[in-house]
Amino acid sequence: MSLALDLPRLQTALHTPAQDERQKLLRGLLQPQARIDSKYFYDDRGCELFTAICKLDEYYPTRTEAAIFAEHRDAIAEHLPARMQWIDLGCGDCGKTRYWLDAIRPARLVGVDIAGEFLQSSLAEIARQHPRLECVGVVTDFTQQLDLHDLLAERADSPPVFFYPGSSIGNFEPRDAIRFLRRVRAHCGQHGRLLIGADLIKDTDILEAAYDDASGVTAEFNLNVLSVVNRELDANFDPEKFRHCARFDQASRRIEMRLISNQQQRVEFGAHTDRHFRAEEHILTEYSHKYSVDEFRALLAASGLRCKQYWTDPQDWFGVFLAEPI
Repeated sequence: MSLALDLPRLQTALHTPAQDERQKLLRGLLQPQARIDSKYFYDDRGCELFTAICKLDEYYPTRTEAAIFAEHRDAIAEHLPARMQWIDLGCGDCGKTRYWLDAIRPARLVGVDIAGEFLQSSLAEIARQHPRLECVGVVTDFTQQLDLHDLLAERADSPPVFFYPGSSIGNFEPRDAIRFLRRVRAHCGQHGRLLIGADLIKDTDILEAAYDDASGVTAEFNLNVLSVVNRELDANFDPEKFRHCARFDQASRRIEMRLISNQQQRVEFGAHTDRHFRAEEHILTEYSHKYSVDEFRALLAASGLRCKQYWTDPQDWFGVFLAEPI
């Protein structure tokens, strides 16, 4: 006898019309400094590649954060409210959340991601493994808009715990990080919490290797965004005519990921718009800001959140912060 499990509930909350998003993407590419928002990395192929990146030797954030979680999981869980709603922001394959489920025993899992099919398949696997756990997926660009108030109100007696691991907060400019964290704070009420990872300042060689691995997975991940742009804008980027580059900007304390044009070339966007790229001209695809512990505490405070507890590794490479509303 076999049981047929319902697929997890999936809500779509993409508020900005697709045409407006495409126009914003095009404007970025036509700026003197061409830019592509890093959210376009995460089509289904991009999600698969990022999962592979997280397993690379050079990509220390994943294993360092995992070691912190392994050493301190019980202590972290003790600081969290009982029967919580666990909201995994940018959950991808939900791999990090799987590690926590037995320790925290949430009343509900809410997975939030922009890649709908990938999200549903990930939650379906968790639902098979945890048939008593309510799993809900929300398809949205949470970096731009976050409105889970009605969903969370369905379980008003279960405080929300927002889980944002992996140092993704570093992809925001600091002022945008504050705006984003204030939106999270607005959902917390009195008893909500935020469990967040942040990458800490360290040697430049270590930082740059993490974003330019020897096996080329990060390069493929970065170049894949051109295929996404081709679909979104009916463009004709040839990824073979660009190369991946990652460098640490000391002044801004951030990694900058770039796609560098290997030659002079013309790229068309639909039938009526184009852009000429000079040889060695680059497209900016991602920032990853690095923080000291004090700088990150200050960022939380500016967002209406107090750092309740903080954990790190023996080398002080990575920080896990538990924050509560001020």
